[in-house]
Amino acid sequence: VQLVESGGGLVQPGGSLRLSCAASGFTSSSYAMSWYRQAPGKERELVATITSADDSTNYADSVKGRFTISRDNAKNTVYLQMISLKPEDTAVYYCRALRTYYSGGHYYTDDYWGQGTQVTVSS
Repeated sequence: VQLVESGGGLVQPGGSLRLSCAASGFTSSSYAMSWYRQAPGKERELVATITSADDSTNYADSVKGRFTISRDNAKNTVYLQMISLKPEDTAVYYCRALRTYYSGGHYYTDDYWGQGTQVTVSS
């Protein structure tokens, strides 16, 4: 089981980036997929989520209208399109796959994280 993020880099304020999170060893369409970020000296924060049930999406207030999360089930990949980037978007971005299921009278949780990709917004 693996999540591999890519697409990070250095971009000027106002620029755009698209992050990818490629899943292997499991079917990501059965999971709620999320992007988190962690800036130096700060706690990790939830940026965006796409559900498994109906692909509905949720965003942190700080990125609404600028970031879009989507998934391509055929490629087993989740994306984060980021536009109008600001210096405060600078962080390591992490992908997470989460599902809870019921089996044999018990609930189980599968929770996977990627290794992160650096996004730096600076002139």
